[in-house]
Amino acid sequence: MDGHDSDSPPPSSNQSPTDNDTLGQASLTSIDSTDDVDTPDNGAEATEPDDAETSISEMLLEFDEQQGVIRERSLLNPNHVVEEDRIVGRDEQLRNVTKMLRVALGGSRPPNLFLYGPSGTGKSLITRAVCTKIHDICASRDIQFGTINVNCQDLDTLGTAVYELAEAAATEADTDVLVPKHGVATKEKWNEFYRIIDEHFDSIVLVLDELDMLVGRRDKQEPAFSRLVYNLSRAGTEHDLSTHVSVVAISNDTKLLESLGSRAQSSFTPEEVHFDDYDANQLQAILRRRQDAFYEDTLTEDVIPLASAFAAQTHGDARKAIDLIRVAGELAERQGDPRVTEDHVRAAQDKVEKNRVLEVIRGISTQKKLCLYATAAVATGTDDSTARSPTGYSVYEFLTSSLDAEQYHQETYVNKMKELSTYSLVDFERRSHGPSSGMFLEFQFSERPETVLETLREDDRFNDISWEEIESVVQAQLRTEP
Repeated sequence: MDGHDSDSPPPSSNQSPTDNDTLGQASLTSIDSTDDVDTPDNGAEATEPDDAETSISEMLLEFDEQQGVIRERSLLNPNHVVEEDRIVGRDEQLRNVTKMLRVALGGSRPPNLFLYGPSGTGKSLITRAVCTKIHDICASRDIQFGTINVNCQDLDTLGTAVYELAEAAATEADTDVLVPKHGVATKEKWNEFYRIIDEHFDSIVLVLDELDMLVGRRDKQEPAFSRLVYNLSRAGTEHDLSTHVSVVAISNDTKLLESLGSRAQSSFTPEEVHFDDYDANQLQAILRRRQDAFYEDTLTEDVIPLASAFAAQTHGDARKAIDLIRVAGELAERQGDPRVTEDHVRAAQDKVEKNRVLEVIRGISTQKKLCLYATAAVATGTDDSTARSPTGYSVYEFLTSSLDAEQYHQETYVNKMKELSTYSLVDFERRSHGPSSGMFLEFQFSERPETVLETLREDDRFNDISWEEIESVVQAQLRTEP
C-alpha cells in the first residue's frame, strides 16, 4: 500500500534534519501575512448596517446598468472548450489526434498518445475538443464513450492518482465510488476503477495532464507516473475488461518517455505528437477568433497585436494572450471606459505578470523559494534568461549557506523546480553537453526573472545578503559552464 510522499528527501549529511522547511530558526515570512487590515479609530462612528447595504446595492445596480465591454466571458477562459473554427495554428496536431482517436467511433481501441510541448500550446485544448466531438457522435450511435481528465500536478502518490481516476470515472458515469479514499490498499482502488469503467463504458480515453509531476514516493525504483502508465496500458489484457482503454499522456517534458521504467515503455508505446510555441501571428489569429467575446467596436486596433506580442515574448503561451485581453477588458470596465486600449493592455501585462508570480510565491514552501531565487538569479545573468540546473544548484548552495538555511541534495533542488513548472512560471527541457556527458535540466522563465526576484525580496530575509554578492557568485558559476 502506498504511503504519502515527503516534501523532500533527507538533507545532506552535514545538515540538521530537524525541520524540512526552515530558514535559520524561522521560516520566511509569508507574503500574504503583510496585508494591511484597516481598523476604525475607537472614536469613529460606525457605519449603519442599512447604509452599507444600500451602498452595496446601489453599486451593484449601477454596474448592472452599464453595458461594459465584455459580452461572453467564457470565451476568455483558456480552458473553455471552443468550437473547431476557433482552434488556430494547430492544423497538423489537430489532424493527427483526430485520426488516431477516431477509431473509437467504430468500437475499436484508440492507440495511446503522448502529447508534449511547452505550456499554453494547445495540447489539452485539442484533446478536449476532439474527445467532445467523439462523444457526441458515439452517443448518436449508442456507443458509451467517456473521457476522464485528471491533472497530476497535485497528486502525491500512486494510490491518490488511482482514486482520482475512479472518482472522475464515477462522475462521468453518474455513479458512486464504493471504496473510501483512505484506509484501503491501492489494489482495491484499482479494482473499483476497473469496475466502474467496465460497467459504464464501451470505450474510454484517460487524459493524464502534467503526467511528469506524479513522482510518488522517492523510495520506489521508478516514479509513480511510470507505474500508473504501466497498469493502465495493460488494463484490458490483465483484468479481462470489455472496455477499450486508451491513455493520452500530456507533459511539458519532452523526455518523459525516457523516464518510464522498462516495463512501462514496452507496454505503453504511444503515438507522439509535438506542440511547439505559437508565434505572434498565430497568437493574433487565436485572439481574433475570440474577439467576439467583446462587444462590437470596443477593442481598439492595437489591442490584439500588442497582447500577442507580449505573449510571444514569453514563449508563445496562448493562455497568457487570452488572459491579457481578459484582464485588459476588466480594467476598462472597472474604470468605466467604453473601449479597451493599448494602455489597458500594458496595465494588464504588468498586473498579470506580478499577480502570477505573487500567487505562486504566496503558496510555496521556504525551500522552493530558495530554489526559485537561486534559479532566477542565474537566469538574469544569461542572454536568453535560462538557467541550467547544475549552475542553479551551486547558487542555491551559496544562498542557503549565507542565510543559514537547511541545504538539500541537487535531486531535491531539481524536483522542487520541476514542481514549480506546474504553475506556468518556469518550463524546463532535458539537455546534455554531448553523448559522453550527463544530462541536466535547463529552466526557462515564463515571466521576467527580475520580476520573480523583486517579488521574493518582499520577504525581508532575502535582503540579509546583498545582490552584488549573489551576482558575483552567479557570474563566477556561469564562467565555469561547459
